[in-house]
Amino acid sequence: MSIAVTLEETATRVGHAMFAVDVASKDTMGMELLLCAPGHARMRMQVHDHHLNGHGICHGGFIFTLADSTFAFACNSHNKNAVAAAASIEFLKPAQLGDELTCIGVEQVLIGRHGVYDMTVRNQHEEVIALFRGKSAQIPGTVVDP
Repeated sequence: MSIAVTLEETATRVGHAMFAVDVASKDTMGMELLLCAPGHARMRMQVHDHHLNGHGICHGGFIFTLADSTFAFACNSHNKNAVAAAASIEFLKPAQLGDELTCIGVEQVLIGRHGVYDMTVRNQHEEVIALFRGKSAQIPGTVVDP
């Protein structure tokens, strides 16, 4: 068995384990975890009535949460517990009722205990809705048994 396969399998196990108990993403927000691979993650959610703000568009906090959740899966994919140390978002286009939002997260750098990850949130038309950058910090422990 190659090392790359082992890393891929471990990331998949991490994703399944985290998502199974992620009440916020799965149950409250209605997100789906589509991929958890080494340094990568992909999640999806549909914009429903309860996601709308006073302007009738998706509340930015929900878009941030989609990106933040994707960030969490990407930065924990190496099976070392990691938490957010910082995060920022740029809202570029409003998300509308019924939109299907997909967030793709990519590790840019992982040095020591710290990593930097970029998330791109797109709608079903491949239009970029938001760009998010997160900095992770590793803490003791693992997500799943090695």
